[in-house]
Amino acid sequence: FMGLKAALVTDCSSLTSFGKLIGLDVLQLSETYQKSDSSSSEFLRLLGFEGGKCLDVSLYDSVFVHIDGDNVGMIDSLIGSIMKMAQPGSEIAPRLHLSVVLSYGSVTDKDASLFPVKTQQEGLNHAFAGLVPRQSYTMRGQKTRDDVRDYCPMLVAQWQDGVTRRDLVDTLSFEALRKLSGNLVIPADRFIHEVAFKLWKAPKYGA
Repeated sequence: FMGLKAALVTDCSSLTSFGKLIGLDVLQLSETYQKSDSSSSEFLRLLGFEGGKCLDVSLYDSVFVHIDGDNVGMIDSLIGSIMKMAQPGSEIAPRLHLSVVLSYGSVTDKDASLFPVKTQQEGLNHAFAGLVPRQSYTMRGQKTRDDVRDYCPMLVAQWQDGVTRRDLVDTLSFEALRKLSGNLVIPADRFIHEVAFKLWKAPKYGA
């Protein structure tokens, strides 16, 4: 999968079929997750980390974990235990990239007004509209993309020791990210490339 040895951990049957279709090894979440630090240890072991150390080989370069909205507590405990193990200064921290993606579920037409990301050009003379730089997420090469929403149906938070910029966001909500984060936007299909870049498996997206 994009040159990555990648696995998908989920209990969703439709996502299982999709994962296999795009070349992911699919593991059952119910068999991997337990309500203890041993669950995060198992996910880290898949990535080549064990006992706070980096192993010589790893089963996977990337592991995607899908958790549905009925198990928010599972997300909190899993991320908390992983962050506890990957403290700055540890052997794991500089080699681990963590992305958390929160989806709102079904997307409706009204979401365009509830979760806007497009900057309004107030007072801009229409004659100069063509001179305003376009955001990179609206482009593919030199062509404008016509399949990009101007609102956010998903939120992303990333952590990688010594690499990711820090902001003031302390809750994963649209309002918090809009007011306190860099408010950066990326299409879902390019997001995977961005993760691969952070794993040294792909060039910088857009490069």
